[in-house]
Amino acid sequence: MTGRRSAPARRVVAVLDFLVERPGERFGLSELARELDLAKPTCLGILNELAASGYLVRDPGTLTYGLGPALVAAGRVAQDGFAAARLARAHLDALSARYRTTCTVSAVAGEQIMVLESAGPGPVKVGQTYPFAPPVGLMYVLWDSDAAFDEWLARPPTVPVRLDAVRLRQVVKECRERGYLVESLSSAGWRLYSLMAGMSAHELPGEVRDLVGELVSNLGERVYLGADLAPRRKHEVSLLAAPTFSPDGRQELVMTMYVGAAITGAEIARRGTALVAAADAVTAESGGRKPC
Repeated sequence: MTGRRSAPARRVVAVLDFLVERPGERFGLSELARELDLAKPTCLGILNELAASGYLVRDPGTLTYGLGPALVAAGRVAQDGFAAARLARAHLDALSARYRTTCTVSAVAGEQIMVLESAGPGPVKVGQTYPFAPPVGLMYVLWDSDAAFDEWLARPPTVPVRLDAVRLRQVVKECRERGYLVESLSSAGWRLYSLMAGMSAHELPGEVRDLVGELVSNLGERVYLGADLAPRRKHEVSLLAAPTFSPDGRQELVMTMYVGAAITGAEIARRGTALVAAADAVTAESGGRKPC
């Protein structure tokens, strides 16, 4: 269950997110206040506090601000909590080179989905976030406990969602048996994910909600079932995804291979097998185990 949000804290996060998304750049007070739609006194107070704590540095000559060394220490501690993501990097590189595509590893962080590692071409960036609420996030609970799945499903949706319980139960069953998910996504769907990047569920603008309304937002409808995939016929595939597991057997990360093209059912199976093998290797290397 989500609690009350703090507007002051969100403003601090907005400042940090803005600078993280622009590595190596520095900005003055006026520019930051304008870009983040903050009053100058409010923005100055945030900048002074973050600079005093070492999370930002202030250049006395240009009077501009950039990221500070305290974030390095915080990042190292945070990274230790996602050690499996570091281990996944070599496997992402190998998959990306083999299939000449973008491969990522991501996880749920609070109320958002965050990309932790990325390999290969494409616009997907490390640190990119998406809201973790239906209809987004199915793959992050698909291989977890039934309780985790039900908790996600009960979250207030980002947009109105239609639920075909029979279809969804079949998706869960088949993906758990197969070990990976195959998702079909239209060009409108790609645009939707692009617009949702970096937003929280409660921040989605009307443009995104209208676009989702144009899509079939039935949970599980974009996932191919086994009966949908003919070995010799080509299928429009957005991505494939497979899970890694923690030492207690819980789903931990999602490894994703982007496709964005029509490929045969046989090729889907080959790529899915390779992706699951990589995910299983990360699980083993991080001391995790698959659930019984």
